Amino acid sequence: MTGPLKIAYKPVGLLSGVVGGILASQVFALIWKQVSDEDETPAPLSEDYSTREVLFAAALQGAVFGLIKAAVDRYGMKWFRRFMDKPRPPSSAVVTP
Repeated sequence: MTGPLKIAYKPVGLLSGVVGGILASQVFALIWKQVSDEDETPAPLSEDYSTREVLFAAALQGAVFGLIKAAVDRYGMKWFRRFMDKPRPPSSAVVTP
């Protein structure tokens, strides 16, 4: 993207980040309920859970957030390009002079 388009994308990126965070939080809550049969994740400083449970919850949460953030960022950028930028040729296309 060129300079002006990068600036124009900032609000879209910010909004998609917020939406992605909310979505990731909801997805993680659903997954955690299925995995542990508990409504809340173990707090890192809570003595009610083992270290293994706390670290597993943190790793799972990081994976879910990372995956959803990458997907939301990627599709947000694609949507933005579709409406604001000229189409890109496929990367496998051969350019003839």
